[in-house]
Amino acid sequence: MSPTLPADLRCPRTLTREGGPTLSRIVAGMWRMTEWAMPVAARVEFIEQCIALGVTSFDHADIYGDYGVEMLFGEALRAQPSLRARIELVSKCGIRLMSAKHPGHTIQHYDTDAAHIIASAEESLRRLHTDHLDLLLIHRPDPLMNFDEIAEAFTRLQTAGKVRHVGVSNFTRHQFESLNRRVALSTNQVEFSPLVTTPLFDETFDGLQDLGIAPMVWSPLGGGRLFDPANERAAVLRQTIQGIAERLNQPFASVVFAWIMRLPSRPIPLTGTGRIAAIADAVAGTTFTLSREDWFQILRAARGHEVA
Repeated sequence: MSPTLPADLRCPRTLTREGGPTLSRIVAGMWRMTEWAMPVAARVEFIEQCIALGVTSFDHADIYGDYGVEMLFGEALRAQPSLRARIELVSKCGIRLMSAKHPGHTIQHYDTDAAHIIASAEESLRRLHTDHLDLLLIHRPDPLMNFDEIAEAFTRLQTAGKVRHVGVSNFTRHQFESLNRRVALSTNQVEFSPLVTTPLFDETFDGLQDLGIAPMVWSPLGGGRLFDPANERAAVLRQTIQGIAERLNQPFASVVFAWIMRLPSRPIPLTGTGRIAAIADAVAGTTFTLSREDWFQILRAARGHEVA
């Protein structure tokens, strides 16, 4: 039985940058979908439930689930074609995994050559059963990447109508700005949570804020490490966050999402769950704003020391 969700809970929408895509402020991350063991009908229902919460943006990568997640999602879109017009599809490319599905891959490596970017995007379209991606990202920086070649590939895909907007994932500030000078990037999707605060201090978020570009955030709950009883650092964080959650009468996860979204760079967090109640907790984080004092309490617990 599906959980009963608050009837008035609805995720707001946000523009990633001027001229960029509009996404739901919470994005449903699909990378674990192969683990959810959902039949097609359940996948359709899950997407419908996300849409009902206002979560209309779904994050993929060609390699997720050993190249299987996009196919699972595409089967749901094929079963219910009307869903496509109500959602935004994000995917990533640029990694070649060792896989029985790709016996020609003799070593796991990055590939940001134009031919691979275009072929990967076209394969994502086929698997997702759609004629366009709303946003395509380069998955990881490639030591052999040529900024001009990536920009050319992106432009060719956009001109052909196969990709509407482009961006990157896990890029440094300098890498982002170098490519952004050649083609308009809509986001940089990076890891950030109370357990991974690096983007606060390595100019990633500062640089994006300066350009008026919202980052996307993966693993906002630390990939589940926030809930690991063996993790001493997480234990201190849990106690601090739980105290704030109880005082505000909000779910624990909602406070974490609110902490992330308090940043002026306007981060867009991804979920990583097939439980609609957990996605509702993420959406609830959009309904309140943490005070500056509460925000710094969590940062202090995250870093283990006061600000200097």
